Amino acid sequence: MRKGDEKIFTHIESSELPAGLFDRIIFAIKRERELRNSKRLAFEFLTLLIVSLMAAPFSWMFFSGQMAKSGILQFISIAVNDLGIFLLLWPDSIMAVVESLPVAGIIIFTINIIFAVFTLRLFLYKKKLLVGYLLYDV
Repeated sequence: MRKGDEKIFTHIESSELPAGLFDRIIFAIKRERELRNSKRLAFEFLTLLIVSLMAAPFSWMFFSGQMAKSGILQFISIAVNDLGIFLLLWPDSIMAVVESLPVAGIIIFTINIIFAVFTLRLFLYKKKLLVGYLLYDV
């Protein structure tokens, strides 16, 4: 019975793994992990871009509504029509314009646009990597 066991174990010992198999397995695992991460990253970029672009009309409506209610457009039109009086009283005129600015609308609209542009820029910057990973194993 011992001879049969030795034959089994010698057979296992004699079969060696091909050179570099471990390295290829580790490389395949890393490539699969990078592919998964790139797909997740692409999905997150596209989701953030879509959300920010969908929110843009609402933030613009909020901003333009606050602009109309604040009366700043009337200040600007008076300043353009009566430039002499505006320049004569420029400190008071500028303070009146600044005080009537719709700060909340400006902040929300600016953050939304910056968020959309930043996400689009980051997506386009990483586009080569993302497209390369997504098309590599598909």
